[in-house]
Amino acid sequence: MVSIPKSNFYYPNKFALITLKALEDVMGKNGLNAILNLAGLGNLIDNYPPDNLAKEFDFADFSAINLALEEMYGPRGGRGLALRAGRATFNDALKDFGALAGVGDLAFKVLPLEAKLRIGIPAMAKIFTQMSDQHSTVEERDDVFIYTIHRCPVCWGRSGEEKPVCFVAVGLLQAGLKWVSGGKDFRVNESKCVATGDEVCEFVIQKTPLE
Repeated sequence: MVSIPKSNFYYPNKFALITLKALEDVMGKNGLNAILNLAGLGNLIDNYPPDNLAKEFDFADFSAINLALEEMYGPRGGRGLALRAGRATFNDALKDFGALAGVGDLAFKVLPLEAKLRIGIPAMAKIFTQMSDQHSTVEERDDVFIYTIHRCPVCWGRSGEEKPVCFVAVGLLQAGLKWVSGGKDFRVNESKCVATGDEVCEFVIQKTPLE
């Protein structure tokens, strides 16, 4: 069984609920129940967090679910499921949050692509910083944006990994970029990860969309 010590840092219940529902959609109820048991979170079976913004879902539990995905499906299979769950999490809920609400407006839709990214990516970071104990920042460089998670729930409490493991975050960013840009896909690469010994989890977002 996966065991990660509690962090005393929290996601809002709603974020965790969305992710669990997204995983259930991707792998079915039995698949998710097996993951929750492996993660030591059998208490969540048929007992998902409430649909509210109270900060009560510990980062360690979020991390344990991700680790259990990898253990059950292997690194590659777990990665695919985590990416899909991350995308679904954004599409199901996060685009409706205040900081991103204006991104759907007509005035925003007619902006040049780079301007959309310049507004939309920090808006995503702001949601997590304001609503949870996950602190995120964005830095713009010549041809990329650097999205940094300074306290990451996806890999909380993990170490000794050879490669970055925060695929839920990658999927979430991919879906967010697609929505902000009006349907374009972007390359998102995790370049630093706390689980591999880095100080932060860092994601490099290319400004030029994929063809």
